[in-house]
Amino acid sequence: MSEKGKRIRVLDTTLRDGEQTPGVSLTIEEKLEIARALDALGVDVIEAGFPIVSDGELAAVKAISKLGLKSTVAALSRVDKSDVEALISCDVPYGHLFIATSDIHLKYKLNITREQALEKAVSGIEYAMAHGIKVEFSAEDSTRTDREFLGRMLRAVSELGIERIDLPDTVGTSTPERYADLVRFARSQVKTALSTHCHDDYGLAVANSLAGIVAGCDQSHVTINGLGERAGNASLEEFVMGAQRLYDYRTGVNTKLLYSTSRLVTKATGVFVQPNKAIVGENAFGHESGIHTHGVLTLPATYEPMEPELVGATRKIHAGKHSGSHGIAFELKNLGIEPTREELKKILHKVKVIGDTGRTVTDVDLDRIAREVIGLERGNPFLKVKDLAVITGINTVPTASVRLTIGDEQTMTVAETGNGPVDAVLRAIQKVTDKFTKIKLKEYKLEAITGGTNADAEVLVKIEDENGNISTASSTGSDIIMTSVDAMISGINEVMLRKSRATQKPEIPTP
Repeated sequence: MSEKGKRIRVLDTTLRDGEQTPGVSLTIEEKLEIARALDALGVDVIEAGFPIVSDGELAAVKAISKLGLKSTVAALSRVDKSDVEALISCDVPYGHLFIATSDIHLKYKLNITREQALEKAVSGIEYAMAHGIKVEFSAEDSTRTDREFLGRMLRAVSELGIERIDLPDTVGTSTPERYADLVRFARSQVKTALSTHCHDDYGLAVANSLAGIVAGCDQSHVTINGLGERAGNASLEEFVMGAQRLYDYRTGVNTKLLYSTSRLVTKATGVFVQPNKAIVGENAFGHESGIHTHGVLTLPATYEPMEPELVGATRKIHAGKHSGSHGIAFELKNLGIEPTREELKKILHKVKVIGDTGRTVTDVDLDRIAREVIGLERGNPFLKVKDLAVITGINTVPTASVRLTIGDEQTMTVAETGNGPVDAVLRAIQKVTDKFTKIKLKEYKLEAITGGTNADAEVLVKIEDENGNISTASSTGSDIIMTSVDAMISGINEVMLRKSRATQKPEIPTP
């Protein structure tokens, strides 16, 4: 039964299970930055890593344990003595010890019997506890473990006085009904606190985690953006918002930091969030359809189950072939443009023509179309490129030198290095804009639109300033560097144009 107001603990394992995402390897500095962000987010436990796997991992866990965070810092360990000793050396107060309990793992991975697994679990836990470690025990692959043996294992470790028991759905094969039944079974065997740890192989990790909480667990293991091996783990942002909004549970998480934390982890790992991902996806609060935008602009609750501000995100009305007049009028008002009814019809028609070609209608496109229809001057751009030189090659750090005109008079020359020529030149441009306003490149997309070595490519960028103003811009050409620069400059000019207009955004009713 769901118990309203129940306090749910959140164990974040982004730095351990999340880092096991194929292709992800975090530096100590990146781990420290993420750990601080998770602490600010308000998670109860940060699983900092798996100390035995490498010297760097051990050093990272040690460094995180010394940060003096409010969150409890934990580390993972098998029940083997060498693993436990590595954990102890990290000076963490909390150890997450595990051993597989399913027959398939015992036979084909560990090559031991059930009795040997039980003995190893008890021995490892006793050793850790004797050194002052508070232990959470995981029966790995518990959802595929024989119930009679699982009961024996849970009772044996519980009698040692451990803090809690975790019930991993290691390969994500459970369903909410079956996982809830497993939790009820575990509760019938022990009084020790229980945790969920669910993987997303069938897309049910969050659903299974919530089912486990309803059935009797009071903590869930989750990761930012649902990172993890294979299809990943239960997503922290989806779990927390589901627990709080759908079940009326409480967590210690500051939900207004979910979006920014998601972006920090995306930047560090290089694993991008799909646009339509729940809670933190770019389109989670984006609307294009005329029917939807009309409803949202009248009352957001018509098409939004939560306010975007609640998770630190913003609402975005997109221009495209599905747009209606209400949405286009709203976006134009944000741009400081208020067309007549007839002008709005012409603008909407031109927007749909672009949309029908398969192109994204950017904010710069919308501004340009509206000004052409109404006959408005755009004014001088904030930034113009006067000169550009890029050096790259084998055994050469890509370096860009850019001379920009700022406003009507000021000229500035800057140089910057990067991971490639495009990265270097965009960093150089941002180095200039940072002197006036903090502008972030939120998104960069490159797509070839013709074939051959001289192919034309389209670059689409999304720019955001420190006030949360977002603009999109695109450019097409055969020179990827110059096309990227054109798109970046257009996007920055659009953001600065909005800033200079200082137009009061139209108010939207709150639910």
